[in-house]
Amino acid sequence: MKRLAAAFVSGCVFALGLGISGMTQPSKVVGFLDFFGHWDPSLALVMIGAIAVYFVAWRLIVRRPAPLFTPRFVLPGRTAIDRPLLAGAAIFGAGWGLGGFCPGPAIVSLASGSGTVILFVLAMVTGMYLHSLIAHPIGHPRAALRVDLAVPAGDS
Repeated sequence: MKRLAAAFVSGCVFALGLGISGMTQPSKVVGFLDFFGHWDPSLALVMIGAIAVYFVAWRLIVRRPAPLFTPRFVLPGRTAIDRPLLAGAAIFGAGWGLGGFCPGPAIVSLASGSGTVILFVLAMVTGMYLHSLIAHPIGHPRAALRVDLAVPAGDS
């Protein structure tokens, strides 16, 4: 339960930061990508601030023997820049530029009740689900991740 509470509080802080910085407004993204028109650098400034905080926090956190709410750190094993990574980044970037949202701000913006946001999030979730079907078909060891969303027993 502590792990879920920590995730919820972290999500709320993230959502608050996105709202305060204006990053839930697609016009900020479009303005940032408009290099030859009226360029808006605010997105870059938010990114630089986030990178600075992460840079310091990461160095402090990995010195700990374990995370606060789980017995060990789970770090990605793959570090290669391969074709699937580049294709995913290109699709993400195209969706971000065309829609003006990336997943975090889109989910936060659901609170607005805007039809455009709802449509974007539905399309995003559909794309994620279709990817899971293609990348991890039934019988694949990771296919169970699609349906097993319950909190593991003993998680407190």
